[in-house]
Amino acid sequence: MLHIILFGPPGAGKGTQSKILIDKYNLMHLSTGDMLRNHLKEKTALGMEAARYVNQGLLVPDSVVIEMIKNQIETNPQVHGFIYDGFPRTKEQAVRLDELLHERGQRISLMIALDLPDSLIRERMKKRAEIEGRTDDVHDEVIATRIATYHDKTKPLLDFYSAQNKCARVEGSSTIEEVNRAICTLLDSFAKHG
Repeated sequence: MLHIILFGPPGAGKGTQSKILIDKYNLMHLSTGDMLRNHLKEKTALGMEAARYVNQGLLVPDSVVIEMIKNQIETNPQVHGFIYDGFPRTKEQAVRLDELLHERGQRISLMIALDLPDSLIRERMKKRAEIEGRTDDVHDEVIATRIATYHDKTKPLLDFYSAQNKCARVEGSSTIEEVNRAICTLLDSFAKHG
């Protein structure tokens, strides 16, 4: 079973690429943000637990997010694999994900990192705010904070997965089609050679 992490800064095109890859490779998209919103909306036990933190403006603990991911993996045995978008964001989360998969006799197959310069990240986030009406991507200070958070807390995952020979980098500033072609080449090669 494939477990692909689509990695990159905000605005790198992870969501766009995920949509294309899901159909082509029969993968399930695991977006922690989407899962959290669904659990909150449906008032599941995990959603109620998460709400305690969300309502206080706190981050939902890794243990709750991991449990949500575990539920998705267990209830979707028909897919060929999963594509992770927005998780893991820290080394601790990556370790927890590795432990969860190890318990199931599985592992992260590949991390595909979309590389993008900060100037293009800013440009894309502002454009996304216009198109999608995302108020969180409008203000320069918010964008700067999100970019800094990515560099400080999330980008170190490149080293974590590189040390396991599981990291492949793709130039994310190309067209959607070119980026997708590069990702598909990586996935096809991985499927052939494991």
